[in-house]
Formats: sequence, structure tokens, C-alpha cells
Amino acid sequence: MTQLFPMHAIAIESRRRGQRLVGPIDLTLGGQGATVVIGPNGAGKTTLLQLLHGTARLSAGQIDWACTTEEARHHQGFVFQRPIMLRRTVLENLIYPLRLRGAPKDKARKAAREWAVRVGLEPLLGRAAPVLSGGEQQKLALARALICKPKLLFLDEPCAALDGRATREIEMILQTAKADGTRLILSTHDLGQARRLADDVLFLVGGRIHEAGRADTFFNQPETEEAQAFLRGDIVE
Repeated sequence: MTQLFPMHAIAIESRRRGQRLVGPIDLTLGGQGATVVIGPNGAGKTTLLQLLHGTARLSAGQIDWACTTEEARHHQGFVFQRPIMLRRTVLENLIYPLRLRGAPKDKARKAAREWAVRVGLEPLLGRAAPVLSGGEQQKLALARALICKPKLLFLDEPCAALDGRATREIEMILQTAKADGTRLILSTHDLGQARRLADDVLFLVGGRIHEAGRADTFFNQPETEEAQAFLRGDIVE
């Protein structure tokens, strides 16, 4: 059985046109729970997630998994802030990743219907995915990622611009996924969401990890002035 963790990021950096966006960052992650990445706008949250996932190229440093990089990426998923919908029905969107991995058509269709029920999209199976509401598209994106049973799921601002009801539904799906053993790493601007979901926190400022630790400690006794100010709602640069 493939084991992804522990994962070690060693002095990783991202540079663009000579400007350092993220890093250098050293980070070790285990295989349980949810890590929430928070920080002011422009802190590098999205870029960090992309570096760890492999969708952004490292300018320096390395990432070591407890398996080959190819195996690690096979067992990961990524949900973007703005879901990418195939110009197909909801059912076909759910079937697609399973068929890519070689699942028989009947088995893929059965799993797709089961996941549609789990995320509340069963009545919409025949509808074109691009015409769904924002909340419905995000639920579809989550189901499409989780249907492959990833060991690790990255999520970039998964509830941005969603209303309270849609946010609650998304968080319930994420809590269930975590309970089922999927490791979550997500960014959010919503401190309430971070408190509800996080087991541990990475606080980024200026592309660097400024503070990291258990969620309860970070939210109740932040160590740095910058973290204290951020949690008060002050502007942090």
C-alpha cells in the first residue's frame, strides 16, 4: 500500500521574473488531519499549494515523499478556487476521472451516481455542468476529486464567494473526507472556516511561513505580533 507521508519540503522557492513569490520554506507534514494555510492577500498561499502539489515548478529546493513523486501525484487531488467544469453533464464529469484511471464504464457510472447522492447533486445528474450555480459547481469539483479516493487533497479557497448554506455543505463534505482518511491541505481567507476545519495552521506572510502549529494553540495563543494582528483583523503586510 502506497504511503505518501511524511512529506518533507526542503528550502523550496518559487521565483518569477527574478522576484521571489514564495520561500525559502522548510515544511514537514504527516498523514492525518487538515492543514489550513492562512495569511494576508498576496502572501503566497495559492503558490505554496501548487508547489507542494506539483502544478507549479520549484525554482529551488526539493520535495521528498515517502514514495516516488509519480506515485505521490497519482494519489493526490486539487480543487481550484474557480472550479474547472468539463462541457459535459454532471454525470459525465464524475465518470471522467475514473475512466482516465481505467475503471470499467459500469463501475464508473455506479460510483458517479453514489457520489452525486453524497454531495446532493443526484437531481442534477443530467444537467450540463457549466450552467450549475457556484455552490453546485464546487460540490461537483469536490466529488470529482474525492471519487478517486485520494490520500491527499489540496483545496485553494474552496468556499470563496459562496453563501453560508453552500459553505456549510462544502465543509460537511470536507469533514467527512477527513474522517474517511483523506489528508487535507487548504487555503482560506475565512478565519471562521479555518477554526472549524483546521487541525494545524500555516500562517504565511510575504511568501514565508511566519508561524506554524496546532490550530488551538495558534488561534488562542499566537506567538508573533503579526499573527496576533491578523487574527484581530488588522492589516498585515
